[in-house]
Amino acid sequence: MTIFDKSVEGKIAFSLPEEKSYGFDPESTLSEKYIKKSSTDLPECSELDIVRHYSNLAKINYSVDHGFYPLGSCTMKYNPKINENVASLSGFANLHPLMEEDDIQGALELMFDLQNYLSKITGMDEITLQPAAGAHGELTGMLIVKKYFQSKNEKRKKVLIPDSAHGTNPASAIMAGFDVVELKSDENGILPFETVKNALDKDVAAIMMTNPNTLGLFEKDIVKIARIAHENGTLLYYDGANLNAIMGKIRPGDMGFDIIHLNLHKTFSTPHGMGGPGSGPVGVKKELREFLPVPIVNRNDEKFYFDYDLKNSIGKMRSYYGNFGVLIRAYAYILSMGNDGLKKASELAVLNANYIKCNLREIIPPAFEGVCKHEYVGYPGNLPKEYNVKTLNIAKRMLDYGIHPPTIYFPLIVHEALMIEPTETESKETLDNFIEITKKIVQEAKTDPQIVIDSPHNTYVRKLDEAKASRKPKVRWNKSS
Repeated sequence: MTIFDKSVEGKIAFSLPEEKSYGFDPESTLSEKYIKKSSTDLPECSELDIVRHYSNLAKINYSVDHGFYPLGSCTMKYNPKINENVASLSGFANLHPLMEEDDIQGALELMFDLQNYLSKITGMDEITLQPAAGAHGELTGMLIVKKYFQSKNEKRKKVLIPDSAHGTNPASAIMAGFDVVELKSDENGILPFETVKNALDKDVAAIMMTNPNTLGLFEKDIVKIARIAHENGTLLYYDGANLNAIMGKIRPGDMGFDIIHLNLHKTFSTPHGMGGPGSGPVGVKKELREFLPVPIVNRNDEKFYFDYDLKNSIGKMRSYYGNFGVLIRAYAYILSMGNDGLKKASELAVLNANYIKCNLREIIPPAFEGVCKHEYVGYPGNLPKEYNVKTLNIAKRMLDYGIHPPTIYFPLIVHEALMIEPTETESKETLDNFIEITKKIVQEAKTDPQIVIDSPHNTYVRKLDEAKASRKPKVRWNKSS
């Protein structure tokens, strides 16, 4: 039931005095085009009706605070509540971006320190906190690549991207004006050195990679790839989505990467951006510092300040200086974890993924053999094909057991892929419960496949026609609907 269905003519949530009672007459003050003559067709409800309606809707939402969220490649991990408390401190929460530098020295110090922490963690020389999300950071990085070659009077047009990459990689490269060349992974899910070598020429501006890759596998040829890229004058770009698997163990800068974007929600426990505020800081080696968006936060002998002195800056990527509330949360997480804690987080993320892999490998075989990192990609290869049970059906059936499904059908190069990322924050008991539920569903698929095919059965919304929902979405309400 929508809020429109609860509408009763004449009900109101609040009332205001007539405009004329406080000296404002819209009809004599405003232009005719700004005065609405027809009904707004908005729902008419009491305040209590509205509060109850949206409170009940909120109860239906699934979140990481409600249960296990093993969404591979998106890292839906727990957000410590202390981070929320720190971000809500009045000295932070009541700031305005137009305040003078002298009045926000504490906030600038936080940003300056966070830049330095992220630089040390990634092996980069300078960080911008401005981008508002991971994909926004990717676009920022690609624009830096573009401006870098423009400054050298080189018109390189190609970007090399593995076939297992996140979809935002080619999208960001194309938005920046590059042509994308897809590179095929080998039979082990790794990008071969020879494949990269054969694709390199003087028209290649950058290679976009993540390590470990989206199959959860470490790219063992990365040092050799970095060497031949640099010999060709090509920049190496690091998609930081999977940093959670190697943080504290090895740094992208030490692998040879020149540019990196970070997803603070994936690695540093901030809320997942999605439709709301996110953060995608970008780090660069010193040779690329002058191309960063302005301003970055700097310090002199007297104070912290916004530094606009970047002679080849790509300009601003968003209003003001970044999503400050998100930056506070990441800062609090890094301070509370420390060096050893960040390293331990990566160790546990890898341990948890391999624990699930070892316990499910007989029913959901790994797409590729070997130790995985933070996520496990498998496919339900042992299911009887005549029963027509797909990965989608298994994922939908998990909803009936109160488990949010993992990512499915990604990476695209794995047939019927099921991508599981438990993160470091989940306990062994939670993982064991997930494993037992998955085993039960696979057994159902063999003995009573229709119950799996028709799932979910216990959710507020039952099985949907995904094709129709995508091609003919109903996005407008009217009284006759």
